[in-house]
Amino acid sequence: MAPKRTDTDMTKGSPMSIIFKFTMTLLLGNVAQQLYNIVDTVIVGRFVDPLALAAVGSTGTIMFLMFGTSNGMVSGFSIVTSQKYGAGDSKGVKASVTNGLYLSLIIAALITVTGLVFMRPLLRLMNTPDDIFEYAYTYISTICSGIVCVIMYNYCASLMRAVGNSKMPLIFLLCSAATNIGLDLLFIIKFNMGTFGAAFATVIAQGLAVIPCIIYIYTKMPVLRPSKEDWKINPAIIRHQLRLGIPMAIQYGITASGTVIMQSAFNYFDSVAVTAITAASKFQGIITMGMFSVGQTMAAYAGQNYGARNMKRIRDGVKAALKLYVVYSVLAAVVAILAVPHILWVFFDTEVDVSIYIPWAMPYIIECAVCYFFLAMIFIYRHTIQSVGFASIAMILGFVELGARMITSFYSISVHNYYIAVASDPLAWMAAGIAGMVIAKFIFKKIERKWAASGQPELN
Repeated sequence: MAPKRTDTDMTKGSPMSIIFKFTMTLLLGNVAQQLYNIVDTVIVGRFVDPLALAAVGSTGTIMFLMFGTSNGMVSGFSIVTSQKYGAGDSKGVKASVTNGLYLSLIIAALITVTGLVFMRPLLRLMNTPDDIFEYAYTYISTICSGIVCVIMYNYCASLMRAVGNSKMPLIFLLCSAATNIGLDLLFIIKFNMGTFGAAFATVIAQGLAVIPCIIYIYTKMPVLRPSKEDWKINPAIIRHQLRLGIPMAIQYGITASGTVIMQSAFNYFDSVAVTAITAASKFQGIITMGMFSVGQTMAAYAGQNYGARNMKRIRDGVKAALKLYVVYSVLAAVVAILAVPHILWVFFDTEVDVSIYIPWAMPYIIECAVCYFFLAMIFIYRHTIQSVGFASIAMILGFVELGARMITSFYSISVHNYYIAVASDPLAWMAAGIAGMVIAKFIFKKIERKWAASGQPELN
């Protein structure tokens, strides 16, 4: 029995219109989620001290490693849901929901234990300056302890997006972001809890976002609501989810490893440079959320259309996304370059001389901004490749990014050149974006040949 379509059926209608509307809704939600760390950064910088700000920023790559790896896993699990939904397999959808939940809880436990055991050695390995070390450790170890809240929200949200519902995760996340701000102010300003308070507020707020997600799925989304028999362990579904989830997690881990190496290169400069990059990167993180959002859109779009066996529509969707992001990337670059000198003050107390940070922040932003479109290409091609069943091949993009960052970062350390260090990201984006385009073309042709040879050609 085909599932009742209560949300967006991405197998019909204008690809451009569907991708634009879905991405814009996701963008609002992702910006709200980005505000979790932004608010921590701003309040810590203003009400603790600049060293605490640098500490929070220095852990950003570790957070990306934890969040990216776990999010890659749960996104892989939900791709199975979108494929089953596109194919009209109601039982398969519900089996993917329950078995994905089991796997998500296991992932949360593994990341928590591993993170807490190895956090101090990792911070030392990253050359974290001594004057910010304890601030950094307190913040990131608290986040690690509550990673289950982050994973469960991301899993619930990815399930809703898999069947075309991007609005409700946005609403729940906006409420959670408001809670996070209130708790930040309470814990840091009222109770003087420092970086621990900032991290604790983030964990609580993210955990509170999970509750309405679960209630909504059970009351309003019968296609995702499992019955008693759906809670059985399904080895076939688990294998399928792991085939997609593990490569995606590894890919995020590879990319995050590259950013850890890059952060190590930044840490070779003084705390002023680390603080400047921290503030500038938080602002840039909001702007580039559009790239991450279109990747999430393409995961759902390509997954549904792959389940419906419509490769032409997948190709049309990729072209539409690329056209949209030529415009978005140019606008984002202009905004980033013009705004950064005027936005840094937000992260500091009024008594801090912000002008000392601008010479460090501007080269970073300018070098990154001119390559924003390549970052968009990575997300568009990566998530599309993953959603048509080639998650292991998509890992190549992660290795390309890692290689580019390693070469640039190690070279910058050897010559102690800041401008080369901040080129690590844009060069990695450029290399991986082009690689994604080449790989996607090869895979699309392979799928078309496979479907034609099976005697069940794709639908048009």
